[in-house]
Amino acid sequence: MSYELFIGLRYLKAKRKHSFISIISLISILGVMVGVSALIIVLSVMGGFEEDLKEKILGVNAHIVVLKIGRGIDDYPSVLEKIKEVDGVTGASPFIYNQVMLSSRGGAQGVVVRGIDLETVGDITVLPEKIKFGGMEGLDVSLGGKEGGGLPGILIGKELANGLGLGVGDELNVISPQGTVSAMGVLPRMAVFKVAGIFELGMYEYDSNMAFISLENAQRFFRLGGTVTGIEVSINEIYKADKIAERIRAHLVDIGSYWTRTWMEMNKNLFSALRLEKLAMFIILTLIILVAAFNIISTLVMVVMDKGKDIAILKSMGATSASIMRIFMVEGLIIGLIGTAIGILFGVTIALNLEWLVKVMEGAFNLKLFPASVYYIDKFPSRVEPGTVVVVAVVSIVISFLATLYPSWKASRLDPVEAIRYE
Repeated sequence: MSYELFIGLRYLKAKRKHSFISIISLISILGVMVGVSALIIVLSVMGGFEEDLKEKILGVNAHIVVLKIGRGIDDYPSVLEKIKEVDGVTGASPFIYNQVMLSSRGGAQGVVVRGIDLETVGDITVLPEKIKFGGMEGLDVSLGGKEGGGLPGILIGKELANGLGLGVGDELNVISPQGTVSAMGVLPRMAVFKVAGIFELGMYEYDSNMAFISLENAQRFFRLGGTVTGIEVSINEIYKADKIAERIRAHLVDIGSYWTRTWMEMNKNLFSALRLEKLAMFIILTLIILVAAFNIISTLVMVVMDKGKDIAILKSMGATSASIMRIFMVEGLIIGLIGTAIGILFGVTIALNLEWLVKVMEGAFNLKLFPASVYYIDKFPSRVEPGTVVVVAVVSIVISFLATLYPSWKASRLDPVEAIRYE
């Protein structure tokens, strides 16, 4: 052990008559600890919310959407096969996307209706798993089929069902603004469907504004023939969506002009806002560590003032200015390291057990902190990212190190003759 480290450790243990310095050192450690733990907890919660939101968005939307320039895709079975040949693609399914109005005895509401392929939709979305009442049976009944064949089925969201007062088995009218031209003008196109199931995807926008019917019924209702709007694609690595989309476009170039949209492009504004908010919280909470850094500065300044005689003796014995600087830098760094280590332990422990702590608080105070009807979450999301913990630790240690520079420099500039003149 070098003598700089030995002396720096001794200076942390203040004598009884100088216990005030030791208290300030303890406050500095606590300040660093609070800042580090607060950063880890808040960033873990925000990361958890972002991950939960991402799962819900990707649960009903594809990772990549392939569209044809100018119009729908006619020969979609061959396009599907070409897309499945691309490296990284795990599934593909055709879809039709359009806007309609749903009306029933409980009222009317404009929604987005999606035609889905019943055989492959489970490869792309979690829709089959999110059906709370009823099921997908009945969606395959043909629209305008033979008499007595029954009504075609439709899946609607829980909030939409509540708003229109509908349940499984109830009938509703689907009205398209793309009407049929007649002698009396343009007449809205309308068909009667039966509610086959009610889903709950966990996002109000989806549960209140979306409905699903079979791909064949969507083609018949919107008079599309064998055309589909596009093809949804799932991939094995969602963060490589841009590269895989580029491969898909290159693979389809010989059969037509196609373009793609990735899940990151379709939700760019939302995730950019989340990242910006996360950065803002990081900067704001780093101020707590900066406050602790000022405590470190004041601690070291007081130690330098108190240890003037010791510094003079060390210099007279041959200690260099760099060695004196290292002594006080060691002391400040140890304060920062101890505070950072305790803060990481405390913050990670709370972040990993946050859901349990929320339940304990709800039980203790008899209240609901995050009502499911408002926040649409079934658990309190918290996701500890090792990279985030490392960044927080590095930032804390760097700030603690910078806080040691000025007091250490002042100590190294102390004139030994002046320090011992009046001793």
